[in-house]
Amino acid sequence: MTLRVIAIDGPAGAGKSTVARAVALRVGLPYLDTGAMYRGVAFAVLRDSVDPRNEVEVARVAESISVVVDPNGVSVDGRDVTTNIRGAEVTSVVSVIAAYPPVRARMRAEQRAWIVNHGGGVVEGRDIGTVVFPDALLKIFLTASPHVRAARRVAEVGGDLEDIARSISERDRIDSSRDDSPLRPAEGSITIDSSGRTIDDVVGEIAAAFDAAATGIAAAFDAAATGIAAAFDAAATDTIDG
Repeated sequence: MTLRVIAIDGPAGAGKSTVARAVALRVGLPYLDTGAMYRGVAFAVLRDSVDPRNEVEVARVAESISVVVDPNGVSVDGRDVTTNIRGAEVTSVVSVIAAYPPVRARMRAEQRAWIVNHGGGVVEGRDIGTVVFPDALLKIFLTASPHVRAARRVAEVGGDLEDIARSISERDRIDSSRDDSPLRPAEGSITIDSSGRTIDDVVGEIAAAFDAAATGIAAAFDAAATGIAAAFDAAATDTIDG
């Protein structure tokens, strides 16, 4: 079954969050930042003084906490951590924590439940189109050149350009080489390079692709319904004639 989901995957700094929020507003779907969910787990791991390199203990934390992502921000066990999860300490460990299969399994379950509860949505992350929602109505792989991605992060949070570039490269290495759901374009996805393009330009392309996909699904449904009705009428006529 095709889900009313726009799945946006891509590497760190590609502009996924900014673009996904804008796309959600444009097409009238709710938005889910899955990265914030993993950051919520990382926050809880640090809060509980758990070693981020201890997969078993990290998995235990992931299974025991409540992470809620909504338009108002992010909360962990009822505490607002919207600002906390964007700090340097969480950022330094989240890629390691997010690579653990038990953590990913728990977060995927939460993401699927979120979509069911909201009736669809624009979801961004790193394995949304490949693993979480392979039957999404539209799958996008959003990328940008390493230099552009590093410069964007510096503009957002400050810091040294070279340090940020090294951090992004390491995140790319971890995301692309992990055993569980490595970062890659999903089958049937559209790759968009946002380097040198405006947000409105990229959002417009994705919204147009979504409209085309939705129109195609509606047309296919109408054609199938027409075929079923014709078959029913033919069967009914044969019965009457017989």
